[in-house]
Amino acid sequence: MSESPVAPGSRVAIAGASGLIGSALTRSLTSDGHQVIRLVRRPPGGKDEVQWDPENHRIDTARLEGCAAVVNLAGAGVASRYWTAAYKEKIRRSRVLGTTTLADAVASLDSPPRVFVNGSAIGFYGDTGDRAVDESAPSGDGFLSSVCVEWEGAAAAAQDAGVRTVFARTGLVVASKGGAWGKLLPLFKAGLGGRLGAGGQYWSFVSLHDEVAAIRHLIDTESLSGPFNLTAPEPLTNRQITEAMGRVLHRPTFFAVPGPVLRLALGEMSNEILGSQRVLPTRLLESGFSFAFPTIDGALGEALR
Repeated sequence: MSESPVAPGSRVAIAGASGLIGSALTRSLTSDGHQVIRLVRRPPGGKDEVQWDPENHRIDTARLEGCAAVVNLAGAGVASRYWTAAYKEKIRRSRVLGTTTLADAVASLDSPPRVFVNGSAIGFYGDTGDRAVDESAPSGDGFLSSVCVEWEGAAAAAQDAGVRTVFARTGLVVASKGGAWGKLLPLFKAGLGGRLGAGGQYWSFVSLHDEVAAIRHLIDTESLSGPFNLTAPEPLTNRQITEAMGRVLHRPTFFAVPGPVLRLALGEMSNEILGSQRVLPTRLLESGFSFAFPTIDGALGEALR
């Protein structure tokens, strides 16, 4: 693969830089001497911030001129609130309008970035049951699948302008704070953890370290475009992950939350927890990427150290 790492001192614009993945990516880039430009909705507080208003398709486009890469990780938290009709629309709009705004801005630049990395999710595939899928699989059914399809489609302007565009379909990120694991770890540390539902549903996880490394690999490797699954090579069932959590934390995992209770407590969002997604990172591995923490024990150990 043709690889030409972004030169130290290059400017990289990130939407969603304050989130779990965005903040870790920002730390990684700045530690290597890159200048990260954060897209913010409030008035900018310094030269490293650019104001944007994705709801109204507004952005200070001139400040993006000369950026080596633009990375879009913005979007309302999927697990942050109960899925009312209004919040589901917020999840959709925050992703689609943000991507449209950035893709249009990138396409309009006199000096466009070398790459536009747009966030996406393995929710694209819907519930796959025991069937393993990779990037060649079609989209599935359900709310998040439809959101992912529209989310990726919103990047069309950048692609049509000839900007290399990558879709990072991220799995469940293993981290000590933030995301699904940020909610699970305190329960398991307290000895209150256990399987969710029957426990046979597949969870496709990825360590935060590998998530960031994969995004940087996608930025740096000039031959890569299109969808890439950012998940560890061997997805595990919820039961297997529960056992690993108990093993690594040295805590019992006797408790279990029955499916009907989850459905009552979480409503439609429970489908994403009880559903099964056995997703493989085929294209990422074929591109030469090497996982530092391919196992759940390693990913948990890295998150807890």
